[in-house]
Amino acid sequence: MVSGILIEGLIYGIMVLGVFMTFRVLNFCDMTVDGAFPLGACVLAACLTRGIAPGIGLPLAFAAGCVAGLCTTLIYTKLRIPDLLAGILMMTMLYSVNLRVMANHANVSFLRIPTVFSRLTAWAGANGLSGDWTIVVFLLVFVGILTVLLNLFFSTDFGLTMGALGANPQMVTSQGVDVRFVRGVGICLGDGLAAMSGALFSMYAGFADVGSGTGVVVSGLASLMLGEFILSSNRIAVQTLRVLLGSILYRALMFVARRYGYTIGMNSNDLKLITGLLIIVCLIVSQTDVAGWLKAHLKRPEKA
Repeated sequence: MVSGILIEGLIYGIMVLGVFMTFRVLNFCDMTVDGAFPLGACVLAACLTRGIAPGIGLPLAFAAGCVAGLCTTLIYTKLRIPDLLAGILMMTMLYSVNLRVMANHANVSFLRIPTVFSRLTAWAGANGLSGDWTIVVFLLVFVGILTVLLNLFFSTDFGLTMGALGANPQMVTSQGVDVRFVRGVGICLGDGLAAMSGALFSMYAGFADVGSGTGVVVSGLASLMLGEFILSSNRIAVQTLRVLLGSILYRALMFVARRYGYTIGMNSNDLKLITGLLIIVCLIVSQTDVAGWLKAHLKRPEKA
């Protein structure tokens, strides 16, 4: 149970890092994530079915996500279409693209195709270890390295400029910076991370499906908000850490809902409803001075 939550939390955490980059850093409403997530799975499936190693398929999936983000950027900047509509248009078009990538198959199974996770499970079994916990260790290292690279990127002049663009676009423009290029790089990286997450999840699930991205961006926002409640800081290292913690917490909540929701008449069909309600609660709490309210109501009365 715990290992499954950690695996899903870490895999989806990569996608949430992409959502963090677009929604929080750039203040750009990018719905392309719902299409980029299955795009990564479809590209990886196309690679694996053609005998291409997963070590090559994963970078190709990331690159495909970056291309999708580039297309969204061009629609937004060149055609002057609002960011929300541009993302929705790209997400819609990617459904057909994903079908083309997988040779018009909506679902491709990896049952007889070796993947990173299947090899790790086989190695763990041969050495008397737990397959799930071996995957957890692998993901901890992989996601840890990825997070460190992101932290280093945001510590560069370009990364700092990207953060400033989301907070104050006018100030960045006044410095002579091409905001379209900076924003485009951020969107490409965000969708690339979403595609990589989709590729990893397809290997863990054992199949790639063109519909696997439905509601992914909503779950990413829920994870992002949960992480912001856990830790509060302006340091980029803490912000990326809380993104991953929020993703793990969200997956834990979804597991609890699936496991014990039947006691109140809930089933798996209600998970999207739970996610939506969770986001609404997070938004209400974020607009309320919870800390001040608790301090005022839990303050001990002074002695006479």
